[in-house]
Amino acid sequence: MWINLVTHGLPGLALGVEGAEPDTMGRPPRRPGESIFARGLWQHVLAMGPLTGTVSLGLGIWGQATGRPWQTMIFTSLALLQLGNALAVRSERESVFRLGLGSNRFLGWTVLGTLGVQLGLLYWPPVQTALDLQPLDLGDLAIVLVASTVAFWAIEAERLVSRLRASRRIPPGGPSRAPETG
Repeated sequence: MWINLVTHGLPGLALGVEGAEPDTMGRPPRRPGESIFARGLWQHVLAMGPLTGTVSLGLGIWGQATGRPWQTMIFTSLALLQLGNALAVRSERESVFRLGLGSNRFLGWTVLGTLGVQLGLLYWPPVQTALDLQPLDLGDLAIVLVASTVAFWAIEAERLVSRLRASRRIPPGGPSRAPETG
């Protein structure tokens, strides 16, 4: 419930105040009745679910096999993967590095605050007991933090590939040719 409520809810609200992309008015409008999942969104959704699951379960399997607090590692990675996803999905086309983190300060503060609260859950004894969590040592926390950036980097790579494809597309009406001379 924590992951759904806090790591989805608060960043979702922050994404709601994200400004329009610079070229929004230059794009053709969506057709009436066009699904929200059109234009590649369904492929993105289908890819991110298994990726998130693979990272979290991979950490859990590895953690259990090596005697680490695997349940806490899974719980923490799921939360952090969602925060990385929120940072990366701010634009359909542009990289978060091009947009800058300062253009939506509400999102930045929400992600930092949620990260702080998530870490507080791991290290505050009353919550540890209530949620049956174990504190992660610095090495395990670093492993979870690095592994949890996978979704962010995957989305950034997806955006890069999309921009590269768009830059190579032939404009409507075919390629332009120089006029033939006689």
